[in-house]
Amino acid sequence: MTGFIRALTVWIALGFSVSAGHVATAAERDAPVIVVLGDSLSAAYGIDARQGWVSLLQARLEHEGLPHRVVNASVSGETTAGGLARLPRLLQRHTADWVLIELGGNDGLRGLPVPELQRNLTRMVALSQAAGARPVLFEMMIPSNYGPAYTGQFAKSFRTVAEASGAALVPFMLAPFATDPDAFLADGIHPKAASQPAILNVVWATLGPLLAADARPAATASADRDGPY
Repeated sequence: MTGFIRALTVWIALGFSVSAGHVATAAERDAPVIVVLGDSLSAAYGIDARQGWVSLLQARLEHEGLPHRVVNASVSGETTAGGLARLPRLLQRHTADWVLIELGGNDGLRGLPVPELQRNLTRMVALSQAAGARPVLFEMMIPSNYGPAYTGQFAKSFRTVAEASGAALVPFMLAPFATDPDAFLADGIHPKAASQPAILNVVWATLGPLLAADARPAATASADRDGPY
C-alpha cells in the first residue's frame, strides 16, 4: 500500500488527468480501454479532477502493472437517459473494452420511474456487449425520505439488471462513508477529495480481479511465444 500511495503522489504531482478529450499516445491506443460513463460522482464534481476516483483508478492500474487506459466520459447531472443517448458514439469513438456504468442517482433524486431506469440500464448493458465491451454496473442508492417503496425498488433495480444481463455489479460505492457528513462537500451529496480513495477501494474490489483475469490470457500467450519451444 505504501508503494501505491507513493506512485499515486507522483501521478498527481505530474498533473496527469484522464478525460474524454485526452489525446492518447501510440502505446495508449494499443491498450484496452475502460470508458467510465457516470455522473458528478465520477466527474469529480467540486474537486480537482486529478483527485477524483477515476483518475486514481488510472494510477492504480499502472501501479498494478495493468495496461488499461481510462477514458472518463462522465457528465455532472447525467441521467440514464442521457448516458444511453451518448453511449453509441462513445463506443464507436473509443473502441471500448470495458464500460463502467455509474448512472441512476440523478434518476432517483428526480423521482423518475424505476421501470424507465431499468430499461435504460438494460439497454446500455446490451449496447456495450454488442460492441464487444464488458459492462460493469454501479449500484446506486437514494435517501430514505423518498419513501420506502420507491427507495427499495430503486435500489433493487441495479442488481436485477446485473443478474438478468450477466454484467458485473459494483456495490454502492459511497457505503464506507455514506453516514459521515464530514466526508462530503457542503452540499451533502458530493464526496470530498479525501473520500475518493475509499470510493476507489470499493470499485477496485470488484473491478480489479476482473481486469487481472482479463489480462492473464494475453500474458500467458506472450510467455508461450517467448518460451524455449
